[in-house]
Amino acid sequence: MILIAESGATKTDWCAVSPGMGPAFVKTGGINLASMPGEVVNEVVREALEVFRKEGIGGEVEEIHFYAAGLIAYGEERVPPQATELDKIFQYHFPEASVEYASDLVAAARSVCGHDAGIAAILGTGSNSCLFDGKDVVRNVRSGGFILGDEGGAVRLGKIFMSDFLKGLVPEPVASEFAKDFEVDYMTVVQNVYKGGAPARYLGSFAPWIVSRYDSSEYVKELVESNFRDFCSRVLLQYDTAAYHVGVVGGFGYAYRAILKKVAEPLGIKFSKFIQSPVDGLVDYHLCHERS
Repeated sequence: MILIAESGATKTDWCAVSPGMGPAFVKTGGINLASMPGEVVNEVVREALEVFRKEGIGGEVEEIHFYAAGLIAYGEERVPPQATELDKIFQYHFPEASVEYASDLVAAARSVCGHDAGIAAILGTGSNSCLFDGKDVVRNVRSGGFILGDEGGAVRLGKIFMSDFLKGLVPEPVASEFAKDFEVDYMTVVQNVYKGGAPARYLGSFAPWIVSRYDSSEYVKELVESNFRDFCSRVLLQYDTAAYHVGVVGGFGYAYRAILKKVAEPLGIKFSKFIQSPVDGLVDYHLCHERS
């Protein structure tokens, strides 16, 4: 049996799969390897295993593939430094299993490209991208995070909109509707952005509301399209988009793929697929790898 986990700050998607069995999916809380104590990480892993067992899945795990942001092993390392405690937990529960650790960028590339070469893009709260040769990530245009980059993602859309709102640049009736639906007085916004524990998540949370006005507000329409256009021009066009199609992973890109395609196609960018969650494509990738 193969156990796949794709983890972010807020949730972890788990999947147990084998060639003779359909995939079984479980969601748990996120695993932040940089800040979580080992006992908390262990509880998250135990939670996933308990759900699998309740569903009658308790077979021997032969492979584990764990993906998370920034998870990179260097040189001959098998385990990245930040995954040391997690590796002990996996070895305790699955002493016979081989364990692979890889970044969320590798997860995205494997999910949308499989074993073929292509360009992979992550469009969720933030954004990232890479050129994948079918085995390894061979180029990465740096994201820059929500302060210096994240073009195309939900947080950047929320950041630009919020800046306009605070400066009185959002036209009516959008401005009044936004003020009515959210607590967005100046001090509340400043507190959440500059002193809150999750400023990117806070700003990105406004993105669905903003995009819901796409068809009724020219201001919002241009804002949404310019966010995706910047991702195309500042990021995707740095790759050879004439030679490779782009696969997109992430809830934001998946939900608004029609707008992204509308913006990208005049620039000659073609898309291969859109996947909401990386784990969906990773099942096919690892089963194919197992068969080969």
